[in-house]
Amino acid sequence: MVEYLEVGKIVNTQGIKGEVRVISQTDFPEERYKKGAKLSAFVKGKDPIELTVASHRKHKSFDLLTFEGYPSINDVEILRDSMLMVQKNDLSDLNEHEYYYYEIIGLEVYEENGEKLGQVKEILSPGANDVWVVQRKNKPDALIPFISSVVKKIDLTEQKVYVEIPEGLLDDED
Repeated sequence: MVEYLEVGKIVNTQGIKGEVRVISQTDFPEERYKKGAKLSAFVKGKDPIELTVASHRKHKSFDLLTFEGYPSINDVEILRDSMLMVQKNDLSDLNEHEYYYYEIIGLEVYEENGEKLGQVKEILSPGANDVWVVQRKNKPDALIPFISSVVKKIDLTEQKVYVEIPEGLLDDED
């Protein structure tokens, strides 16, 4: 059976020339959305629609895509609210110390003293480095920068991450 991973959600059309607005959830938009890339759109109640990227550009917080064979707004209207997926076996190998989002989301986060901090529930890409949103029990979510001085060890086998929290990063009211 083919396994798929989410890369984004088509939230709307853009203009009349078949462009769609995508809220991206991929680590590598430049690779996922490059011309010729193959994606599958999952529309509720329908079989997946196979798509080939014709063009990609950034606009505000969206990725704007067009697809081969979908030249107008009427052609892409059916894709609205669909999830864009990539086949898991289409993923390229990463360098050492590089990870796909799906590998990180869900990992248990522990401080170096062994105390459990929480679980990674989301990854944000605000700028220079990713920020992990860690859901904590009875406390606000923690925002952990994915930098080597904070994230000390990622163990995918054990599904655990070990972090060293700098003074003041979690400023909890105790």
